[in-house]
Amino acid sequence: MNFIKKPNYFAIFLILAAVSLRVARHYGIINLPPNFAPIAAIALFSAVYLPKKQALIIPILAMIIADIFIGFYNPAIMIFVYLSFVLTSVLGLYIKKNKSWANILGGSLLASILFFLITNFAVWAFSRIYPQTLTGLLTCYTMAIPFFRNTLLGNVFYVTVMFGAYKFVMWVIKNKKCINAYTH
Repeated sequence: MNFIKKPNYFAIFLILAAVSLRVARHYGIINLPPNFAPIAAIALFSAVYLPKKQALIIPILAMIIADIFIGFYNPAIMIFVYLSFVLTSVLGLYIKKNKSWANILGGSLLASILFFLITNFAVWAFSRIYPQTLTGLLTCYTMAIPFFRNTLLGNVFYVTVMFGAYKFVMWVIKNKKCINAYTH
């Protein structure tokens, strides 16, 4: 598999697979709970393993591509959703300079919290679902707690799979080179 020989190709492969998964979940091809999505993992992973410019663009492109198939929604809310993933990419840039499993999993947790706070604020501010009062804002956050749980579980799952798969493949490639050097 020649595409694995260059780390960026493998990273892009994982990202495309995750986008496909988001769309498949939406259409019921696979049965996963709402907000159990790979986009925050894409944002963190891209920031750690791809150049900075790509890291900031890829999660947004992934969202736009998926939203073309899934459907667009309130533009003001969409901006906040997309902003949360840009901030997750910025968090990933920090992790890139301080890479450890603790920072990666901590980044996953922080990305979940950022998404929860930012997107639910946008729902409260730009929809008519909740009254524009402090009680309305607190109700919005309270009603979103089950979705936060799904976001957190999804982020931890996808981050673990993406970073773990990438590390495993890189380990295999490295060890294959070592084995080939001894056998030739």
